[in-house]
Amino acid sequence: MKIIYGSGNAGKVQEVKELFKNNKIDVELLSLKDINFNEEIDENGKTFEENSLIKAKAIKDFCTRNNINEIIITDDAGLCVDALDGRPGVYSARYAGDHAPQEEVINKLLSELENVPDEKRTAQFVCVLTAILKDGRIIVARGETKGRIAKVPGPMGKLTYGPIFEPDEYGKVMNELTPEQLKHTHREKALVELLNKMHELKYGGDSYENIILY
Repeated sequence: MKIIYGSGNAGKVQEVKELFKNNKIDVELLSLKDINFNEEIDENGKTFEENSLIKAKAIKDFCTRNNINEIIITDDAGLCVDALDGRPGVYSARYAGDHAPQEEVINKLLSELENVPDEKRTAQFVCVLTAILKDGRIIVARGETKGRIAKVPGPMGKLTYGPIFEPDEYGKVMNELTPEQLKHTHREKALVELLNKMHELKYGGDSYENIILY
């Protein structure tokens, strides 16, 4: 099975490849670079679902023009902080301005939560995946990792908000988690839901784990 994943980021594509492997799905994952897609996509949606769909449709249009017919999966993800009414949300990647350094982004968020007590620093990482199948049908899945915002940042690097987001089940920030622990995050939850929905469309009932997709 071939799938076009809507990213040119080699690190993200490799992460998703590992998620497929962990879920025992044999897939050839193609990046946007692999299909020579270099068009700008205006992600002007107000929700993760809208942005993920915008990307999927733009890539599908490109594929149609270039006689490519494979399954397309796109994502949109971000951090939603309850005390900030869901911000940064869909603006997570540009919360402190385009291409702002990680430390600047972290400091901006922590300054907005400076007087917020521990019990109200709840947040969730959200990932929405949109798939356009070969026949044009669209499937959407959502995964969330609930947690809280730490008052003091942990190790920098890796995920932009990884130094300050503590998933509930671990009690330490994401940048301190092992690769094994990081497998079970919002992106994997969304992927498992997506695979089950794809399986249901093709075969009806049961989970994708019991049969090979496509």
